[in-house]
Amino acid sequence: MKSKSLIKAGLVAGLFISAISAQAASATMDKIKSTGAVTMGVRESSIPMSYTTGDSRFDGYHVEVCRMILGDIKDKLGMSTLRINYQPVTSQNRVPLVQNGTVDIECGTTTNNTARAKDVGFANTLYVEEVRIAVKANSGITSIAQLNGKKVATTTGTTSVQLLRKHEKANGVNFDEVFGKDHADSFLLLESGRADAFVMDGSILAGNIANSKNPKDYKIVGEVLSTEPIAIMVRKDDPEFKAAVNAAIAKIVANGKMPGLWNKWFLAPIPPKNIVVGLELSPATKNAWANLNDKPAEDYNKK
Repeated sequence: MKSKSLIKAGLVAGLFISAISAQAASATMDKIKSTGAVTMGVRESSIPMSYTTGDSRFDGYHVEVCRMILGDIKDKLGMSTLRINYQPVTSQNRVPLVQNGTVDIECGTTTNNTARAKDVGFANTLYVEEVRIAVKANSGITSIAQLNGKKVATTTGTTSVQLLRKHEKANGVNFDEVFGKDHADSFLLLESGRADAFVMDGSILAGNIANSKNPKDYKIVGEVLSTEPIAIMVRKDDPEFKAAVNAAIAKIVANGKMPGLWNKWFLAPIPPKNIVVGLELSPATKNAWANLNDKPAEDYNKK
């Protein structure tokens, strides 16, 4: 009898601990349910992934995906409405703002890597990026080797120049770094001649070129510096919310929505200027849709 009582007590204690764990794990969901609102982290100039269209409005490939995710979570919570508050973030503050709870879901252009994964959680990848180099079309620069003695722009808080320095073809190539506070500012450094090249994600380069006064004045050149999974960020200590986000992503993919979203944001005119980014769907991104996972960049770049 005593052993049965102990077993019963153990089971009750186990259930109690499980209930506490589940409650702790669902902090974001509880917050959304109780406040009727969610805060989405967005970028201001990461065209076409996440950017402002003016008047404090935000849109883009990742922003629309996140709206669809949040719509699914709203339904899961049995809510009739859900208010989305948009919080602009930068490359420098995006991780801290997710960590401290200011942002519930970050829908920008963040690379999932092992260093960041120590601090935040990443949802399954729906976009795989190639880091490249943008230059002026008449610069004569076509490769990493030709950056020797040049000024190379990148955005503060990103990893692009480190990737450039580590590239095997950058051996012996010495260049000066110049920093923009955001991607638009970094492109301005190239546009104004204060930088000879801008190193960044291919989609951001293509978006800024398409949005420039004279897109034909620029081109994307050189070797692919890195292949990186760009993923939606959530808090690391909230596995239930991450699971809900991934369940919504799986539903979006299963419903065949991704090709249409790609065409809308990368191949068709986008607001507010009706520019066309013109970036074709890559095999790596297509494979990410077919095999949903949250692998970090290090797994993509294993030799």
